[in-house]
Amino acid sequence: MPVVVVESPAKAKTINKYLGPGYTVLASYGHVRDLPPKDGSVDTDNEFEMKWEVGTDSRKHVKAIADALKDDNALILATDPDREGEAISWHLEDTLRKRKVIKKDTPVSRVVFNAITKSAVTEAMKNPRQVDAPLVEAYLARRALDYLVGFNLSPVLWRKLPGAKSAGRVQSVCLRLIVEREMEIEAFNAREYWSLKALFATPRGQEYEARLTVLAGKKLDKFDLANATQAELAVQAVTSRALSVKSVEAKPGTRNPSAPFMTSTLQQEASRKFGMGARQCMNAAQRLYEAGYITYMRTDGIDMAPEAVMAARDAIKDRFGEDYLPKSPRMYKNKAKNAQEAHECIRPTEMTRDAGKIKTTDADQRKLYDMIWKRTLACQMAAARLERTTVDIASDDEQVELRATGQVMMFDGFLRVYEEGRDDVSGDDDDDRRLPQITQGEKAAFAKSSLRDQFTKASDQDDDVVEGAGDAMTRSDAAVLAANEAVLALRHFTQPPPRYTEATLVKKMEELGIGRPSTYASVITTIQDREYVRKEQNRLIPEDKGRIVTIFLLNFFRQYVGYEFTANLEEELDEVSAGQANYKDVLGRFWHDFSAAIAETSDLRITEVLDVLDDALAPTLYPPREDGSDPRQCPLCGTGQLHLKTSKTGGFVGCGNYPECRYTRPIGGDAADGGDRVLGEDGGDEISLRSGRFGPYVQRGEATEENKKPKRASLPKGWKAEDMDLEKALTLLSLPREVGEHPEGGMITSNFGRFGPYLHHKAPDEAKGIYANLKDPADVFEVGMNRAVELLAAKRANPGGRGRAAAKALRELGEHPDSGGPVNVMEGRYGPYIKWDKVNATLPKGTEPADVTMEMAVELIAAKASKSGKGRKTAAKKPAAKKTAAKKPAAKKAPAKKAAPKKKAVGD
Repeated sequence: MPVVVVESPAKAKTINKYLGPGYTVLASYGHVRDLPPKDGSVDTDNEFEMKWEVGTDSRKHVKAIADALKDDNALILATDPDREGEAISWHLEDTLRKRKVIKKDTPVSRVVFNAITKSAVTEAMKNPRQVDAPLVEAYLARRALDYLVGFNLSPVLWRKLPGAKSAGRVQSVCLRLIVEREMEIEAFNAREYWSLKALFATPRGQEYEARLTVLAGKKLDKFDLANATQAELAVQAVTSRALSVKSVEAKPGTRNPSAPFMTSTLQQEASRKFGMGARQCMNAAQRLYEAGYITYMRTDGIDMAPEAVMAARDAIKDRFGEDYLPKSPRMYKNKAKNAQEAHECIRPTEMTRDAGKIKTTDADQRKLYDMIWKRTLACQMAAARLERTTVDIASDDEQVELRATGQVMMFDGFLRVYEEGRDDVSGDDDDDRRLPQITQGEKAAFAKSSLRDQFTKASDQDDDVVEGAGDAMTRSDAAVLAANEAVLALRHFTQPPPRYTEATLVKKMEELGIGRPSTYASVITTIQDREYVRKEQNRLIPEDKGRIVTIFLLNFFRQYVGYEFTANLEEELDEVSAGQANYKDVLGRFWHDFSAAIAETSDLRITEVLDVLDDALAPTLYPPREDGSDPRQCPLCGTGQLHLKTSKTGGFVGCGNYPECRYTRPIGGDAADGGDRVLGEDGGDEISLRSGRFGPYVQRGEATEENKKPKRASLPKGWKAEDMDLEKALTLLSLPREVGEHPEGGMITSNFGRFGPYLHHKAPDEAKGIYANLKDPADVFEVGMNRAVELLAAKRANPGGRGRAAAKALRELGEHPDSGGPVNVMEGRYGPYIKWDKVNATLPKGTEPADVTMEMAVELIAAKASKSGKGRKTAAKKPAAKKTAAKKPAAKKAPAKKAAPKKKAVGD
């Protein structure tokens, strides 16, 4: 029987079902080899020879394949149909040949299929080929480049910027995009402008809204109404004139559907519609592909196979009728720069199978499949037909003109199934309104209704301030500049560019030609794992550490974080994969310049680097002050100069008079934002607010020889540094608070600890006493005796908390694929964790429970089990096929595996 090798056990299970008992289908579990994280893995002096190493976890999988080939002398490599899949096949064949497992008479073939369906798999088996050398060389070039950049640049960061973790060929350019967008936002100066709206009524009493477009006979530009005075004059000009309908123009229009999904657009739409991160989206898509529900999910292509197009048209006709079917199929041009790496679009393998017919309970997979299915059908449906209407309302002297716009849907077409999301949608889209019947020449009378209520509702999501009748009003008070309340002047401010979401970042990277679809998810994940970027409300915000790294690279390695340079390098790699360039020539040109740049920074001292960064960041770090004083002057001591400093946790601004003056503040902050400052005096001691390694804290006095550890108190969760004053600081410094004497003796106290607010009581017969958690930080200052005694009694009765109801799972992932038993995401005291059998594996920092997949959970469980030794008992469960085999004597147990050596940080 031929041995068929794929990447994952899930894919192996599906393919084995299609191929039947005549084949042995095994999984490689991803890449079997990688470059060891040590110097010399890419030999730059020997034509970039690469030294590969089989991973510790991969050895057993390679052995299983080798053992199978002893009985079955034929190898079929059926890994994914892209550059990575080709590389895995090459690695596996090369490894087996070096081990002499593959004999001279062993036939080795490569098959690819774009979808895991019976027809696709059996057809692929009829058309075997050899491993594609140019695709492998493109992989080798990328892997060597990533190694050379990461392995050589990361140590430079470690030496020059304490706290920096790594740099990468694509990762650092992606980070630059986020940092530069943040700097644009910080440098943005809002500009005020006004607009005017009026509510009219037709002779039949139907109302419609219009906006001012012409004033004093001149077309009104965005900033022409620059202040409240000009807005009020505009209102008077409108309300003092008789108005009539100058023209009514209705134009037919059409909307065509979007192209079917490729990897980048799938990630963008999943982010817009569901808030899915790139990695979460790709994990769900991977599962759908392995289950045979969709075609391959890593592709630059948007073309669709002819048979799929016809299947889509048949499904549309059956579900919606012939009216929704265009006369001829829609053809979408492939955008991939290299056709050899382009696959079909991402589409369902069966067009008649909607989301209700797929066998999965995973919510992410269901949502994603539904979106893919709808988008695929929509792309082959008829266009939507609209009628766009424009109504111009003018005064007789043509000094004033207003315009109302709207549209009527004549035929919904593809919109019946699907409408593409938008990244930054303004809430005021006049074109989406439907207008009443309006006749040219009829009188345009102001409506009796008020615009006040409409604007009040809209303003709940709008930061505009409105002024009316000369009085400033808040945004929730719609300003009325006319007695009939039918005319409003609205104050606006221009807005800075929005922070990137994962969707808009992927879109920008795609536009610039940075990275490729298969890399977007891992790159965005990496910069968050490195704590260079954090995600808040789906927006990507650079941390100080990420900002420092970016400015450093821009000043000392500018070429290598250049958008054009990175895009050009991607094009060269595409030429390699197309067989049009030699990968060693590409590596040679890159290394010649890059090694010289590395050498130039080797003699730089940290102080020199900080001086350069300090100057580069000066506009951000030291903005002009309102009083005109020196922005670098320390606000605490008044004599020192502020300078950029670095620490293991990132960068910060500190006073040059340290240690006499300990003023510090974050890079993105200002003195007013809660930087170190004196809050006042109490009993002759100076009470100050300071920034420490673990956040802001208050301190009484200074450290002296007599008092080496002055009283300190960290700010509790929810307390902001900018809100701190002397009274609050003294309240914190007074802790622990004595709640009262316990009925059984001993004082009850409340305080804040490492894990939050708590109560403490030590009875006369106890050695250490008991601690009980408080839920609300305010309870530290407010909890009374009765409740304190109850909480302490409950804690003593149940010290381990095991008498309580069992913790509920945040997510149920299903049965462990190898060993059985439920795998769940649980809520723990110190954060969410994965639970399986007796193994509890904490989620990595920044990972949300919703992002966890079974594959990720199994990896975390295996890593935890190998460290703690808990996995030894459960390991016997893994090989299900060997359950009936006789147990081996205890003496023949394999020795415990050694932990893998800690890898150095190498960028992606």
